[in-house]
Amino acid sequence: MIELDRAGDIWTITVNRPDKANSLTHAMLVELAEIMEAAQTARAVILTGRGKVFSAGADLDEARAGLAKSDVWERLSGAVAALPGLSIAALNGTLAGGAMGMALACDLRIAVPGAKFFYPVMKLGFLPQPSDPARMAALIGPARTKLMLMGGQKITAEEALAFGLIDRIVEGDDLLTHAAQLAADTLAAPAEIASGIKEMCAPEGGVFDPQTRR
Repeated sequence: MIELDRAGDIWTITVNRPDKANSLTHAMLVELAEIMEAAQTARAVILTGRGKVFSAGADLDEARAGLAKSDVWERLSGAVAALPGLSIAALNGTLAGGAMGMALACDLRIAVPGAKFFYPVMKLGFLPQPSDPARMAALIGPARTKLMLMGGQKITAEEALAFGLIDRIVEGDDLLTHAAQLAADTLAAPAEIASGIKEMCAPEGGVFDPQTRR
């Protein structure tokens, strides 16, 4: 249910469970984390999904059985954030719940026009994963983060773009092509220059630390 395509220095990772809205099981999350941890040599990583939904978050049966509180979510988002190459979430549709974490940890987020974004964790009786609110607030500000996490608001792609949650809206047929184009200059540059720029853009000149919220 997780596909990996390695085309030269670009790794494209696809969540492929469209019959279940690409909801994530523990096994899928572990596989995603392992791939991200192995992608240290990739110059660019593109994360996308099959079908019309990027991911509805946790598989409901497994969430009720404890997945919603598992540390595997933090393992995955931490592995994405630690990638030395350019990471791009190419959101082929709606992004919901705990799946938000791996997209927030990416360097760039692009989405199709019909995508919607929501994180109904409070309504379900859980706290979000520790690094998610801070990463979201760094992108869209504390008030808008509370609008989504505490106000339970579902926002459109247009609102997400205006907020800064995503960086561009791209038609579905062009989504992966556009993602590859965004990675082109990174691939063409010396690896140490590209990774150096990424480090310079990180808070305090380093990797985001969920413990210090920087």
